[in-house]
Amino acid sequence: MKYKRILLKLSGEALMGDRQYGIDPVRLAEYAEEIKQIHDKGIEIAIVIGGGNIFRGVAGASNGMDRVQGDYMGMLATIINGMALQGALEDKGMLTRLQTALKIEAIAEPYIKRRAVRHLEKGRIVIFGAGTGNPYFTTDTAAVLRGVEINADVILKGTRVDGVYDSDPEKNAAALKFDTISFEDVLKKGLNVMDTTAFTLSQENKLPIVIFDMNKKGNLVKICEGDNIGTVVNV
Repeated sequence: MKYKRILLKLSGEALMGDRQYGIDPVRLAEYAEEIKQIHDKGIEIAIVIGGGNIFRGVAGASNGMDRVQGDYMGMLATIINGMALQGALEDKGMLTRLQTALKIEAIAEPYIKRRAVRHLEKGRIVIFGAGTGNPYFTTDTAAVLRGVEINADVILKGTRVDGVYDSDPEKNAAALKFDTISFEDVLKKGLNVMDTTAFTLSQENKLPIVIFDMNKKGNLVKICEGDNIGTVVNV
């Protein structure tokens, strides 16, 4: 396998499936099956998931809500998604741990880097909830931060598009897809890969990012086997 330890970033919206909001059990089971395929091959897996299918702090702030309050509500949404994913993974026979940046001892462990790494070494899947635990930071930033902390080989960002394009492929049929691109070129071209804080953190720590379509069956295992899937952003 190309990677030994990965950090998989999933958006909360991805869990909606064809619904308008909330969690689609069918989509959840599909993701669990995809993750099981790479888990069975011995890859150590950490996961960060967003909360946009339940609540998004920025949206709340735009409607007059206090931004800090909204962001904390968003963090709680990521924990709900983490619990749902944890249940789906355990239904497939995998051992998991949910660690959160906010202390909720009744349902999750507090995030401790050494404990997280030990879980990974023992073959458990670790889900990181509540983002960084701080308002004004996205789950993209949380994913890169946790990826750096646990010494992941790569950030795998599962989205609904199959890579990075020079323009929006949903609006421009002639958009050009990049198989590989440097951090520097992404910034020069003003391409939307991750928010600036997350992207800069990844660049400074030389942690590559792979943007790929998580909804296409088999993509995750193909990436881990070294196939040219999606777009690789590297130094």
